Parts: sequence; structure tokens; C-alpha cells
Amino acid sequence: MSIDRRAHWDRVYGAKAENELSWFEESPAISLDLIHATGIRPTASIIDVGGGESRLVDALCREGFKAVTVLDISEKALAAAKARLGPQAAHITWIVADITVWEPFVTYDLWHDRATFHFLVEWADRLAYAERVAKAVPPGGHVIIGAFALDGPERCSGLPVQRHDSASIGAILGDGFALYDSRRHEHVTPSGVTQRFQFSCFRRLS
Repeated sequence: MSIDRRAHWDRVYGAKAENELSWFEESPAISLDLIHATGIRPTASIIDVGGGESRLVDALCREGFKAVTVLDISEKALAAAKARLGPQAAHITWIVADITVWEPFVTYDLWHDRATFHFLVEWADRLAYAERVAKAVPPGGHVIIGAFALDGPERCSGLPVQRHDSASIGAILGDGFALYDSRRHEHVTPSGVTQRFQFSCFRRLS
């Protein structure tokens, strides 16, 4: 399954330019707003799960964050992001991995995921994701997950998706995570289609 997923996403990223991909954002404004709202300092460690070619890493670099990790299943996507960043890419940790089988060896003050969680349509994969969050985020850490809302798209990039609200995401993460912010967001794709997202922010309690 992991190899199939990787091949699929390498094909997706290889087929279109960055600004033609449905999730493209010139500026990841809502993600930055939610990250700023946590109050974390530039010395905090951040992981962007499913970061792909997202420009969030560019913005974090500009703001002086020193410990940023980008994880994605597609090596092609990360290679494109590295090329865009140029010399700055050497200061970022890049991980090519399937989030459902990846094993974190360090912890992160903030876990950000804009659009990976909704592709986990199997219950076992969502549980595996939650296990990785629990290993990677210590007490006091933050988890920001953006996913297609309950009235969002049913498919994306040729795959079915699992739509969510904050309650369904919280149920997967478990009692050790407390919801403290929930926001609806309408993303307009490069082709002009509106996609409804749900962003949910949690703090790790124990």
C-alpha cells in the first residue's frame, strides 16, 4: 500500500506545475494565522505533514523559525520544494515517508497538516496516524489539522476522501488532546473551484 501511495503522488506532482495543483496557495494565510495564535517562538520545532510543495515552509523560514521539518510521501514534491527554496533548503529537515508507517525519533512543538488526514479513508490508517501524533507531540505541544469539511469534496486527486469536523478528528486523537480552536475555511483552487475545509487545533494534555 505504501509503495502504491508513493507512486500515485509522484505521478500527481509530476503531471502539473505547482500553481496548477488544486491545493496551491500563494500564501498559506490560515495556517500561518493558526500557528501564530499558538504563541510558539521561532526556536520551536515544527513539522509540516504532507507539506509537499506547500509554501508554508518558505513563510516559516522568512519568519525566522529555525527547526522546521517537512514530511511528504512524494520525493518528487519535496525535490521541487527544495529547488524553490535554494540555499535555504539546507536548513530544513526533509523526510520522505508514508505518515501511517513513519516512526518519529524526535518530538515537535507543533504538528501541522493541511491536507493529508482526509486521504486516510481506512480506520486503521487513521489510528496509525494518531499513534504517530502521540509519539511526536509532547505534553503542551500543538496539533493543527486541516481536512475537507463535512460539506467539502468527496474526492481529490483521483482518490476518495474522508470528510471531517473537529469532533471526528478529536475522536481519533483521543482524550490526551484538547480542542481549543475550530475554523471553517473556503479554499479557492487555481481552476476557481471552492473547497470547504475544517481546521482544528488541539493541545496535547498528557
